[in-house]
Amino acid sequence: MLDNHYINPKLASIYEIDSGWAKDSDFYLSLASKDKKQNILDIGCGTGLISRAYAERNHNVTAIDPSAAMLEIGRKSLHGDKVEWVESFSQDYHSDKKFDLIIMTGHAFQALLSDNDISKTLNVMKNSLKDQGLIAFETRNPDIDWQSRWDCESKLKTPYGEVKQSREFISMRGRIKEFKTKYKFKDEELTSNSSLLFPSKSEIEEMINKAQLKVKNIFGNWDKSDFDPDSSDEMIFLLGHKS
Repeated sequence: MLDNHYINPKLASIYEIDSGWAKDSDFYLSLASKDKKQNILDIGCGTGLISRAYAERNHNVTAIDPSAAMLEIGRKSLHGDKVEWVESFSQDYHSDKKFDLIIMTGHAFQALLSDNDISKTLNVMKNSLKDQGLIAFETRNPDIDWQSRWDCESKLKTPYGEVKQSREFISMRGRIKEFKTKYKFKDEELTSNSSLLFPSKSEIEEMINKAQLKVKNIFGNWDKSDFDPDSSDEMIFLLGHKS
């Protein structure tokens, strides 16, 4: 079941206002070649902000997401006509295409709520990757005290006027964090209930190995600094085929 902020057309239309271009976008954009056209797969693309940036640079881009509402925003956006949009969950995707670069951004990896879903997604990535291709995704470091910093409020300037957004931690059920986000429009209030998985670095590495993939690097931040288990917010994985 998808979160309401992915499937509700009104919430999908303001998604990029809150989750626009940032340091992580620059990082993923830098992974694509500047010299030659590449085949790129964006898994869990949302509205395809990064997909459209790749397409603007003349790459062949396939963007997949289970949310029809998010894909529709992407199609109608600048450079959206240059992207192949596919409605699919990551673990169900199949194509005869092979890709030079496969990305999974925006902590979409954490929307995979079981080890089985992660393993299936890693296998999709492996089967879709060219021999010398690169896989990149990030997930939050579970050893950071996310609960203490999770609740927050903000105001968004949208085509619907100012929207008050508030995020509230609900519970931690094993490795799964549950929370809700409220969006207060002038005429209505919409709520999205969400769940995220927080697997450990060792758990992810074990599943990567079982998928016959190899860890090339793990960064702790978007400046490509080394991962520090005690202080790094992110675990940014770069993978390739095993030799």
